[in-house]
Order: sequence, then structure tokens, then C-alpha cells
Amino acid sequence: MRNLNFSDDLYWTPQAQAKLRMIPFFARPQARQRIEEIARAAELEEVTIEIVEQARAEFGQ
Repeated sequence: MRNLNFSDDLYWTPQAQAKLRMIPFFARPQARQRIEEIARAAELEEVTIEIVEQARAEFGQ
């Protein structure tokens, strides 16, 4: 089941959603966009916690 607060074309696992919610609200839209770009570049249909962690490493956090 897709959560409408997230992407329409990528499924976010509950763990990935929880990790995204830990990002400060003001940075979340940009973070979500970058995370989804990484997932699409890897030709994935699902955003996992590993993808979120990869993006976090790129952000240097």
C-alpha cells in the first residue's frame, strides 16, 4: 500500500519512511527528492532504508 505523503511512483518501506521522518521537516522535501533520485538511478521501484542511508552518506551526515 502506498502512502500518499510519499512518491506516487516509488514505494517507500516503513523503515525508510521512519528514517525520512527523522530528518528535520525543513530539509525533508530536498532529502526525499534526492533519495528518490538515487532509487530511480539504480532502477529501483522501492525506497529502502539502505537507499536512505546512501543518500545520508552523500549529504555528509
